[in-house]
Amino acid sequence: MRRGCLTISNVLSGSKKRTQFEIPETFDGLLMTPTPSIARTSTEGSSHFDPTTITRPDPALLRYYLVVSLLTVVGFPFVFLPLYFKYHTLKFRFDESGVSMSWGILFRREIHLTYRRIQDIHLTRNLIQRWMGLATVGIQTASGSSGPEMSIEGVLQAEQLRDYLYAEMRGAKGEVNVAGVSGSESALDAAAPEDEALALLREIRDELRRLAEE
Repeated sequence: MRRGCLTISNVLSGSKKRTQFEIPETFDGLLMTPTPSIARTSTEGSSHFDPTTITRPDPALLRYYLVVSLLTVVGFPFVFLPLYFKYHTLKFRFDESGVSMSWGILFRREIHLTYRRIQDIHLTRNLIQRWMGLATVGIQTASGSSGPEMSIEGVLQAEQLRDYLYAEMRGAKGEVNVAGVSGSESALDAAAPEDEALALLREIRDELRRLAEE
């Protein structure tokens, strides 16, 4: 990626001084290439969705963080720097047991939720997120907190991710119900031979009594 330069002309003492400020490569073209949400959705929707391949957020998330920070004007560096480091350390993991998310440098935070703990899933978008093709997938549990336990950002296939989490959540809860039903059936099956033996003994007893009476 080519390193960009910003040139500012100042008029001092009747002569022009030209001062160059170099923009880091990370920010080069950051705002010049907004994410076309419609094109991305149509292209990615045709391919098979595999959440296990999602380990890092899309670069559009960094552009979103930059725009949100610029809106604060004076507080830009204080808002953008934490978000910048969060983007570069943010990692996801989706496996058979649940979903994990971790981020942070000095104070590292990690959240792991099993599919059985998930109670509800919300998909939200603000105006800027819609423009960039992004969304926030909020996962709520039965912890009693008003906000989501986990907020997944930077995934372009947010709808497919929400549907996947719903399917895994229902599947995990269904396994518990199936296990309970199978356990009850096995208990009934174990009790069935005992009932048959008892009935046979009763028939033999009754037959012996009938023969004794004759």
